[in-house]
Amino acid sequence: MMTSLPVTGWRGAGRTKDQREVAMNFNSVMIGSEDPKRLVDYYTKILGKPAMSEGGYDGWQIGSGWITIGPHDEVKGKNPTPGRLILNIESEDVKGDFEKFRAAGAKVVREPYNVGEESPYWIATFADPDDNYFQLMSPM
Repeated sequence: MMTSLPVTGWRGAGRTKDQREVAMNFNSVMIGSEDPKRLVDYYTKILGKPAMSEGGYDGWQIGSGWITIGPHDEVKGKNPTPGRLILNIESEDVKGDFEKFRAAGAKVVREPYNVGEESPYWIATFADPDDNYFQLMSPM
């Protein structure tokens, strides 16, 4: 019987024996676009030069996972529901990185906000040219 992987820890920490045997790791999120070049140009301004460019796909490694962009024949126009799937990028300095992203041309959806009155966690939300949301967020 397969059990779901908890979100705590890496490489087996906090997992049952059955879960460790699964040996899964987050690989990537692929953002499909009708105009991938436009998205690659946008994310390059924010994240720097892609670490991978091959076969019409470009990608940036963030932590152990990747954000990749490429063509997809089922994607047309902008995302009609941008809040359905949000990419979260962990940042030790949400406010500082928010300013860097904004200065690089990121479209601001919501400026940094604290998730609770006494919470140490901060989140800032942006949108790319296809209206896909991504956030900077404090480590959990």
